[in-house]
Amino acid sequence: MGEPLRAEVASLRATRWFADTPVPTREIVRALEAARWTGSARNRQPWRFVVVRDGALRERLSLLGGYAAHLATAPVAVLLAVDHATGGEDAEFDAGRAAQSLMLAAHGLGLGSCPVSFFPASNAEQAGRLAGVEAPWKVRTAIALGYPARAPRGRSAIPSGRLPLDRLVRWIDS
Repeated sequence: MGEPLRAEVASLRATRWFADTPVPTREIVRALEAARWTGSARNRQPWRFVVVRDGALRERLSLLGGYAAHLATAPVAVLLAVDHATGGEDAEFDAGRAAQSLMLAAHGLGLGSCPVSFFPASNAEQAGRLAGVEAPWKVRTAIALGYPARAPRGRSAIPSGRLPLDRLVRWIDS
């Protein structure tokens, strides 16, 4: 991987604190355009994106699980709807690829992002209903987007850093 690309990937961090600055539509479209080009098994593209800028709806979505709170303060929430019938066994993996493409593109545009998981399943179903997503599409994930703000002072409960490569890789040679 070329050094500029590795540096972009390595510098991507979850943003849970957002400035109260609207994100221009053109920037959202640029990030979505990058996500649209994500590869998928048999080019099925088993995802659709629902862009939520409405503050009241983002507030309601933020209550759907322990990992959704920051949707309330993000200027934009992109809900990722997945069709498991079309995508088959690869649907969730392919949707994750699209989410990562969206987050990397947003990062390159100076936007912060953070994935949101709607758990348990009843929260995911409610998120889909609130956004008007109908079967066969299901929403289990959203991406919070916006310009980063300073995180509150204090120590994070989330570990930082990455495991070294030699702890993550097992080699099998002939």
